[in-house]
Amino acid sequence: MDSALTEIGLPIALAIIMFGLGLDLTLADFRRVGQQPKAVAVALACQLLLLPAVCFGLVVLFDLPPFLGIGMLLLAASPGGTTANLFSHLFRGDVALNISLTAINSVVAIATLPLITNLAIDYFDKSESVSMPLDEVVKVFVLILVPTGLGMLVRARKASFATAMDKPVRVASAIILGVLVLGILLGEKERVGDYLADVGLVAALFCGISLVVGYVVPRALGVVEGQAIASSFEIGVHNGTLAIFVAENILEVNEIAVPAAVYSLLMFFMAGAWGVVISRRVGQRAPSSVAS
Repeated sequence: MDSALTEIGLPIALAIIMFGLGLDLTLADFRRVGQQPKAVAVALACQLLLLPAVCFGLVVLFDLPPFLGIGMLLLAASPGGTTANLFSHLFRGDVALNISLTAINSVVAIATLPLITNLAIDYFDKSESVSMPLDEVVKVFVLILVPTGLGMLVRARKASFATAMDKPVRVASAIILGVLVLGILLGEKERVGDYLADVGLVAALFCGISLVVGYVVPRALGVVEGQAIASSFEIGVHNGTLAIFVAENILEVNEIAVPAAVYSLLMFFMAGAWGVVISRRVGQRAPSSVAS
């Protein structure tokens, strides 16, 4: 990827996206976790424990090359993004739960993202060529938490402005992610066909499994429909921009960013299709429940 886009564009992109997330957040969203402990605990267990294990299984099963394997696990360790809230809203999920989960995940990821990524680096025996130093990890999460905090401050002081900016920031976030994905793929254009062949199926399977697990496991454990839908999109729609930023600016290996770029392309279509499936399922169940 072009160095200007990597060194300047990526941090700005991530800051804009996290500021937009902050515009949706209040301190009440963090307090709400205590009011919905079951839904939050189930969703976090799926996202922090189950899905990284599933991702690792896919990496091993498909025998991915080391850097693509590291990239997949970096993606699995990345928290949900603002797009998850949008999908949840479109398909009748509990958006308040999405916002709470995103907030908690963004904080928890300070520990879990470098831990999972470093485990992947060690597994592939790439610690001599790739590293994730603590000071760089701190910089990443300052870049995440400061814009988010500023967004929350703006919402607290100017709620009407935060509401008015919600849609433009979401649109800008989608455009920014699209540009980043295009930049990654163009930067690797000589091998993009090989990368898609190597990681395309794995990324699609991981996205599909994440969406389904995020819905089925909460429902099986008694979480209500709207919260299960929110969990599904929170778990299935990862913050691809964050994964790309870490791959490009911290690990400094373009190939590690490829899985996040490929996943981000597939995610919009797969999450939309899954939302339609859920909507039909809920719609079919509603009349029968009324009739009974």
